Amino acid sequence: MARRSLLVAVLSLAASLLVASSLVLFAAGKPPAGSARGVGTVFLPNPVADLGDETLTDQKDADYAALAPAYRDKVLTNLDGTGFLVGDWANIVSETGAPAYSPSNEFRYRRDDDRFEQVMAYYWVTESQKYIQSLGFGTTLRPVNQKSQNVRINQWGLDNSFATTHKDELRFGKGGVDDAEDAEVILHEYGHAIHFSQNFVFATEEAGAISEGFGDYWAVTLGNFLAPTPDPACVADWDSVSYTASVPHCLRRVDRNLHYPADLNGEVHHDGQIWSRALWDIRQAVGHVRADTLILEAQFDFPGTSMSDLAAATVVTANRLYGRAVANQVRGAFVDRGLQ
Repeated sequence: MARRSLLVAVLSLAASLLVASSLVLFAAGKPPAGSARGVGTVFLPNPVADLGDETLTDQKDADYAALAPAYRDKVLTNLDGTGFLVGDWANIVSETGAPAYSPSNEFRYRRDDDRFEQVMAYYWVTESQKYIQSLGFGTTLRPVNQKSQNVRINQWGLDNSFATTHKDELRFGKGGVDDAEDAEVILHEYGHAIHFSQNFVFATEEAGAISEGFGDYWAVTLGNFLAPTPDPACVADWDSVSYTASVPHCLRRVDRNLHYPADLNGEVHHDGQIWSRALWDIRQAVGHVRADTLILEAQFDFPGTSMSDLAAATVVTANRLYGRAVANQVRGAFVDRGLQ
């Protein structure tokens, strides 16, 4: 309990400092940007995947020459006009160092500047929600996490990231490659936020494995929609250079030949690779638009029972949205994993 109280106190202090820094900036006479659009420098989705270079390493957050081709300027949308990275679908609520601010909405940093990760999180979270809405969620279908997602950058001192229902936040850690430098880590955690918003119940180990598998799938389906790479099934190629020895560097893969229930071992990240492979095969069979739409739609109000139960619900959803032929392709992907 003492640790929890200390954490709450630290987070409250950080929030107060952010407000104070904002007031100082405005007192200094910097006008709000006033525009919903800007530009930011990001990785698409990360240097290893983009450049196909497995020799890249963290080098203590250094910005070195081999990384230069991986920096990309992209349009930032849905900003609130204050000059900070706050907008309709993403809200950078706290960070180490100064909050990114630009009176002209120009956010061009490199990885040796902690503000780079703030831009990464804002861009990829915003693009994730925009993509979801492009599938019809929030118009013809129920909304999915259609709100400004709170994000904390580099305040978790371990090489790990997580989504939490406490203050409804995504929190990205540091150590090795800082987690928010890799878009696929950002998207994985956003996958959990998607589940939170859909009343997805974490009642069993298998429900946890489904959420981890979906997070990996979301990382690669959106990452490869916006920035296709030669090895699309590899998750978090850049983040994983700090803790993997084998090449290619991958946190996990979505194309492993694992089967239910024989390959279950009770560890949610491992077992989730059964689920992510099924989703990946559905995407390969019916295309990303149909796959992502029916997968998202099927997850609403999942009671947290078993992979087989959600597989069955996904087949029913595919039939409702797209008819028998697509439903049969979806069923086939689950049959191949032992889930039907």
